[in-house]
Amino acid sequence: MREFAYVRAADADEAAALVADRPDAVYLGGGTNLVDLMKLGVAGPGLVVDVSRLDHDRVEHRDDGSALIGAAVRNGELAGDPGVRRRFPLLSQALLAGASGQLRTVATVAGNLMQRTRCGYFQDVTKPCNKRRPGSGCPAIEGAHRELAILGTSEHCVAGHPSDMAVALVALDAVARLRSADGGARTVPVEELYVLPGDTPERETVLEHGDLITAVELPAPPPGAAMAYRKVRDRRSYAFALVSVGAAVSVDESGRVADVRIALGGVAPRPWRARTAEELLRGRRPDEATLREAARAELAAARPLPDNAFKVDLTIDLIVAAIRDLVARKDRA
Repeated sequence: MREFAYVRAADADEAAALVADRPDAVYLGGGTNLVDLMKLGVAGPGLVVDVSRLDHDRVEHRDDGSALIGAAVRNGELAGDPGVRRRFPLLSQALLAGASGQLRTVATVAGNLMQRTRCGYFQDVTKPCNKRRPGSGCPAIEGAHRELAILGTSEHCVAGHPSDMAVALVALDAVARLRSADGGARTVPVEELYVLPGDTPERETVLEHGDLITAVELPAPPPGAAMAYRKVRDRRSYAFALVSVGAAVSVDESGRVADVRIALGGVAPRPWRARTAEELLRGRRPDEATLREAARAELAAARPLPDNAFKVDLTIDLIVAAIRDLVARKDRA
């Protein structure tokens, strides 16, 4: 690990000023991803600005059912928050599926959103990688790609996004609050926070240098919606998703889908909002044939590689199972 300077910022203004003044400066939340990348030599910042103790460490539940989650809230605290467990169980379940208990006590909300891919070629500095060195190539396409993406990829990158929490937030229509280096503020839907690799796989988000995530805002969930997070992984504990589904669905009195939200993890370079499937399900009865039709339509755009082609059928099956179980839960209620 190369030498670096460390500063614990007193407030957001100081943090933003410190990072904006140096191209080699980065923010540090819990450090559960950044420190690993520094040890591997993937990241080599000259200045690390610690923002984990800023005044962004609370969860505010509002009377209208919405919530404001500070960027420095720890994942474990958020997963166990009574209001989150009651109003947004999808989010709590995703957090509990996402890491070990030890990591959840350290990792922050903003840090979770900003974590980098776990593609083995990205993490190995002895190998070429278009994310680390644009133009050097993507050896994963011909190499080890079983766990990588099948949707939204390009000829330059097939890496997948690792966050479970981000999948839940996309399904819940969450919005990230940002503070820019010049002190300005703006909001970005979490779904739009990430960009697909295209010809520039080294760029993963819409954030500019010095932008700081200060909070995540959750709108009130759809009235009467049942929601859940389901994850398929190689082992039960502490493994990244092969495929995951975050879903929320409400059914009207006639048994038709009134509202549905579906986000996928483990299959794309960003949390993947399944809008094609959602559109096909709204206003229809969620029987097995309809669910499978919608799921297949969503996966029609998949570009699998030989060793991850199994993810297509797996994703279809998981979407069907997740929505079917939520509808059955509503019927029993």
